[in-house]
Amino acid sequence: MKNQSISLKSFAVTGGKIARALRPYAGVLFFLLIAAAYGFVILRINSLSTAPVDQSAVDSQAQSAAKPHVDANTIQQLQALKDNSVNVQTLFQDNRLNPFQE
Repeated sequence: MKNQSISLKSFAVTGGKIARALRPYAGVLFFLLIAAAYGFVILRINSLSTAPVDQSAVDSQAQSAAKPHVDANTIQQLQALKDNSVNVQTLFQDNRLNPFQE
């Protein structure tokens, strides 16, 4: 073995030789790279979608999701609007009797 020094210039020369040798296969190598990336993404999606659900996390989320709260002032305003408007009263009444009627 010769005593060779490792320098940036020697890497550039070697890299150029490798690039010239692989140039005819650039399309195939690019396709393989993209196919590998898609395959990795599909495998990660599959592994994450079939992960077991932590029941304690589900329970804590269910308890933290409070019932919707409507302010009493807002309820009074809606009731007043409903009582004062004949058109709105007919809309409410008709939809309560037959909600699927067009």
